[in-house]
Amino acid sequence: MTVLDRIFRISLVLKGLDGLLELVGGVLLLFVSPYQINSVVRFLTQHELSEDPHDFIATHLVSATSNLTTASTLFGAVYLLLHGLVKVLLVVAVLRDKLWAFPWMIGFLIVFIGYQIYQISVAFSIGLILLTVFDAFIVWLTVIEYRKHRRRLLPSSSNSEVGAE
Repeated sequence: MTVLDRIFRISLVLKGLDGLLELVGGVLLLFVSPYQINSVVRFLTQHELSEDPHDFIATHLVSATSNLTTASTLFGAVYLLLHGLVKVLLVVAVLRDKLWAFPWMIGFLIVFIGYQIYQISVAFSIGLILLTVFDAFIVWLTVIEYRKHRRRLLPSSSNSEVGAE
């Protein structure tokens, strides 16, 4: 296994863990009210805000949770559950070398990269930029791995054609 193969596998595992966290977050959003979310955020940020009332992260968290509605948390829950489920299923399939999953993983990530770029253009976010770069890196690695697996799995008569590209 090459270094690139290891990096690919580690990146996929991280993406899968991210998907699991999204599933957990989606389930939590189904059972926790917007008021409860806001109360928890206020409790967790009160010490920081007492020391620095202009703390960037704390003030943005409080502001974001104060505008939550039942509809927005339901949308968030459905989004996280679907996104997390698809991500986990694709990561597991790719890790099991299911050839069909590679193009789906690439397409899925490209769609979300596009959405993330749109979100960045609406509201700048360092975290979203880092996630987008990570997703683009995984797309690049997935394309490389897909080509390698395709060459290996295609009949030997097609291998000479693939090698000629």
